Amino acid sequence: MELREINLGNQGLVVPAIGLGCMGMTGFEDANMYGEVDEQEAIATIHRSLELGGNFLDTADLYGPLKNEQLIAKAIEGQRDKYIIATKFGWEIDDNNKVTWAINGKKDYVKKALERSLKNLKTDYIDLYYLHRLDKSTPIEETVEAMSELVKEGKIGYLGLSEVSSETIRRAHAVHPISAVQSEFSLFERTVEERGILKTLDELEIGFVAYSPLGRGFLSGQIRSIADLPENDFRRGMPRFQEGHFYKNMQLVKAIEELAAEKEVSASQLALAWVIGKGILPIPGTKRRKYLEQNIAAVNIELTQAELLKLEGIVPLGTDTGKPYDEFSMGLID
Repeated sequence: MELREINLGNQGLVVPAIGLGCMGMTGFEDANMYGEVDEQEAIATIHRSLELGGNFLDTADLYGPLKNEQLIAKAIEGQRDKYIIATKFGWEIDDNNKVTWAINGKKDYVKKALERSLKNLKTDYIDLYYLHRLDKSTPIEETVEAMSELVKEGKIGYLGLSEVSSETIRRAHAVHPISAVQSEFSLFERTVEERGILKTLDELEIGFVAYSPLGRGFLSGQIRSIADLPENDFRRGMPRFQEGHFYKNMQLVKAIEELAAEKEVSASQLALAWVIGKGILPIPGTKRRKYLEQNIAAVNIELTQAELLKLEGIVPLGTDTGKPYDEFSMGLID
């Protein structure tokens, strides 16, 4: 099946109009972040995505840690050339494969992290390599220079950054062209728009990748009460899912669902079509073929300007839906 393709940035990276976020396919430090893990179904989901033209996979060394990259290696074995792999580094992982919760963007760590990801993915190159979070104690120029050297060595195709400010993007891009910036973005989370980061990316012709485009599952239709989240689900610690915001957010979801029903699509498909309609690449996370198929079908939903505006009227820019992270994690966003 052919899936519409887009240019991600202006450096030559061509990807399908929707990607697959793989984080939820593995647990994290022995906790299941989004419910139970089923490796066989996860691998089948990656294979089904390829059948439907969805060959862009998003992972990170942090997920697992390392287990997510290892799962992807199993899924793509013998078909590496058919997939576009994006992974990330920056959260420091020690020699015992434990996360230290420090951010490390120093030159020697960049190279160490890349070699480890290559080994875990069982590949000799990574298509798109992101700095997961800015190391505020290391100049971005040093980090990007180290990444740039790995491009010259043929181990990385394109460079990316995640959750960074316009100033950091400009400084990084001056060292080596940045192809993509990834941040959380959805009808529920439009901070990058409010801060002018999307305008900066347009100006520099850098692609934008939206993670959690379904508002961390709010727009999936699967969550009706806080009790619907498993006991060890990390979303329980997020302000957005706590009582002060949860029930207000559910009212917004109901309004989106009504609009989706008029268009005879699901709320999640409508939310994805809105992101795609803004010229942004969403990477919804799923570990099941059923939801993957629904997500990919959203690429074919056409929204009129009036429908886009109506949707944005439900959750206007600046609406307080609750912070996406706890205080510690919010402090790591540039």
